[in-house]
Amino acid sequence: MAEAADKHLSLDQPGKRPPAYSMRALGKKNLPETLDLDGVTWRLTRTHKHDFWAVTGFYENGHGERAVLKMGRTEPFAGVPFEWVGRWLCRREIRFYTRLSDLPNVPTVIGRVGLTGFLHAFAPGAPLSKERPVPDGFFDHLRGLMLELHRRGIAYVDANKPENILLGDDGLPHLIDFQISWDLHELGGNFVNRWFLRRLQRADIYHVLKQKKRLRPDELTEGEREAVARRSSLVRIHRVISKPYFKLRRSTFKRLRESGRLLPEGSK
Repeated sequence: MAEAADKHLSLDQPGKRPPAYSMRALGKKNLPETLDLDGVTWRLTRTHKHDFWAVTGFYENGHGERAVLKMGRTEPFAGVPFEWVGRWLCRREIRFYTRLSDLPNVPTVIGRVGLTGFLHAFAPGAPLSKERPVPDGFFDHLRGLMLELHRRGIAYVDANKPENILLGDDGLPHLIDFQISWDLHELGGNFVNRWFLRRLQRADIYHVLKQKKRLRPDELTEGEREAVARRSSLVRIHRVISKPYFKLRRSTFKRLRESGRLLPEGSK
């Protein structure tokens, strides 16, 4: 499957002025137009996002079933090979999906694709947004889901991004994207790692309350208002690190768009 996926990664049309392909996980390559897994053919319907670490796209098979392909980075950056990072991120993300496969709020993995990719089931729904009303009790369910992850020794870590929390067609929360989730697997159950995991888990709850304040402030209790007003040191450190990166990235892509060097579909 690795060779098949690599073989069908398509290149952009020749003759175009090359944009900042090094900022894309697959460089000049795009997602495969078709995939064959266990005798089922999946066809690409849309590339959703192509960023530095990964690219995701939507697929559909002949039965009308939908799925999501995520492929980790294979492109070198500044002459430094990064495919090993893509493989590592893929393996660890599959591990989280597998550990949570019994939960209806987490999509199941369908299979591996290539060296850095995997296909998982599509979760019917849409990311949290002010344009879509959030039903009563949604954030209570989301908090309960986070606490279940914590009970299993996992920190989700990425709840600050509303696009990672889906409001399912069933009215319940669904989680996707475990790329930066954390557990004790890599560094073991030593004191420092357990302490760090607890801090990340507390940040999970903070971000759930933050999303609740943004979308359903009428449901916040007084205790939750006080909790969301207190930012942990970990949250503050994350903002200090991430804010300059995303500001630089946005300004870089803005210059590319203004100069006419548009990146291919899905690049962000």
